Amino acid sequence: MALQVHLLACAFGLGSWVAVNGLWVELPLIVNALPEGWELPSYLTVIIQLANLGPLLVTLMHKLCPGRLNERAIIYSILSIGILSCILLVFFWDKTTIVAGASHSTAFFIITFFLSLVDCTSSVTFLPFMMQLPAKYITTYFIGEGLSGFIPGVVALAQGVGMAKCVNSSQTSGNYTDVEEWSLQTEYLPSNFSTEVFFSFLAAMMCISLGAFVGLNRLPRIFELSTENLVPDTVGSVISGLEKPRAETDGHKSQQEGEEKSRSLLVELQHSISQLVFMYLLVVWVNALTNGLLPSVQTYSCMPYGNLAYHLSAALASVANPVACTIAMFFQNRSLMFLCALTVLGTGFGAYNMAMAAMSPCPLLRGSALGEAIIVLSWLLFTGTLSYVKVMVGVILRDRSHSALVWCGAAAQTGSLFGSVTMFPLVNVYRLFQSGDFCNTECPL
Repeated sequence: MALQVHLLACAFGLGSWVAVNGLWVELPLIVNALPEGWELPSYLTVIIQLANLGPLLVTLMHKLCPGRLNERAIIYSILSIGILSCILLVFFWDKTTIVAGASHSTAFFIITFFLSLVDCTSSVTFLPFMMQLPAKYITTYFIGEGLSGFIPGVVALAQGVGMAKCVNSSQTSGNYTDVEEWSLQTEYLPSNFSTEVFFSFLAAMMCISLGAFVGLNRLPRIFELSTENLVPDTVGSVISGLEKPRAETDGHKSQQEGEEKSRSLLVELQHSISQLVFMYLLVVWVNALTNGLLPSVQTYSCMPYGNLAYHLSAALASVANPVACTIAMFFQNRSLMFLCALTVLGTGFGAYNMAMAAMSPCPLLRGSALGEAIIVLSWLLFTGTLSYVKVMVGVILRDRSHSALVWCGAAAQTGSLFGSVTMFPLVNVYRLFQSGDFCNTECPL
């Protein structure tokens, strides 16, 4: 029975962020097919931020109407919406409409919004539901949540990316005489399996999560569902479950409360107000980088090196995030100096990525294997180091108090929103970043 519950909890966690993670790792194939081209990631970052309306409404309902929100019904609804959205992506992801005289991926954007709404809302609904189970199963749920980023990344690596080749094409020009002009055009070879198959895989993952949720609902109800420990941030919720599991007996509970009080007093003595402000600013900065500023220009940073470099950067970064969070579970370093140094290091990798995007379509070492390796490694280390910082700051603030962790979630969303809103006009209005063509872009030696 215990093994069955562990499997169900892990499978349930798969549905938390699998859709959005899947979209990001599939972008190297999508950007070549949709009219937005290299600007597409900047649109997605804003759409994902708009989807935070979902968890905001759920949290407000809990505060204004406590006890009246049926969380099981919400989870059934969002998982069903997620499955339907993934199925719709299979058929409509490449359909375009004319808006303001230009072709736009309207269907893709609308479906992406609903997928983002599903994943963002899962942050404040899945964990409270899992609180009715013993703590050991909550830990298993977080393993599933990590796999929601890891598995799409691995599948994307197996999918591969269509290699680009240059082909000669001719077209006839001239009003009275037919003059045949030859030019090079970029042609992308097909990947190991299509984008439609990948989106079908995401729909299957969401179905597995829904099936697991049905199975968990049929378990004997020993524990009452707690709605007091809502955390409007994924990192915060992960820390809440992994760092201090719930006690199962009254005696243990009293002992735990005593330990938490003494620990809380110790933490309060250790961290001054200025240190707390510093940690919140750290959260804002790290999330602005990882959720807004850099993802918006990843195409400009990687695509000049080729589709393969972009594909590996996106897929490996998706894998690096849960790996870094897992490392943070077993190797914890709470030193603010260490976290600050790690943030500076991650920011350095981010600065290199941004510099290459600004130099697009002719970044450093373009056309060389060394340049491709460096940009892939830079994105991997950028994601890994800053993911570790986010988790460890969440651990520190969680140990201080629940309200501190809530403010951590607010700071994370503020940073993400700031990064997305800042980059969108720079990319799409002022055109500070230039796209290129693999075959026709000529760069100075």
